Amino acid sequence: MSAVAKPTVILMAEDDPDDRLLARDALAECQMPNELHFVENGEELVEYLRGRGRYAEAQMPRPGLILLDLNMPRKDGREALREIKEDPALRTIPVVVLTTSQADRDIDRIYELGANSFITKPASFEALVGIMKSLGHYWFETVQLPHLPPHSS
Repeated sequence: MSAVAKPTVILMAEDDPDDRLLARDALAECQMPNELHFVENGEELVEYLRGRGRYAEAQMPRPGLILLDLNMPRKDGREALREIKEDPALRTIPVVVLTTSQADRDIDRIYELGANSFITKPASFEALVGIMKSLGHYWFETVQLPHLPPHSS
């Protein structure tokens, strides 16, 4: 990340409160300056991204990266990913699926839907820290991310 770049917002769609806490702690352990915001399901994710529902008045920051769980209530990660990648205003936001699944059918389907990466959640906190460091290095220091407008309506 360049000296003039603002920290990139990471938006994590995760229904498990323990996994959200572990992700927050792992990101803090990496000492990355990124803001981490959470939604609890795919429906909230899409509302956040479109600035609708409970996010209509909140002016939430536009994420530069989405971490997406697959198995969530109300709207699962597959449905949310499909909606994101079909929306011209959202499709350029990188989406990394971070899930417990290791099923070939899930991996194949996620890439067909346009995900940028598929990562199986690790069993240990140390491994999660390693994943967060790798994600941070790749997405925020190595690649060039597109300029994104604040929100679509």
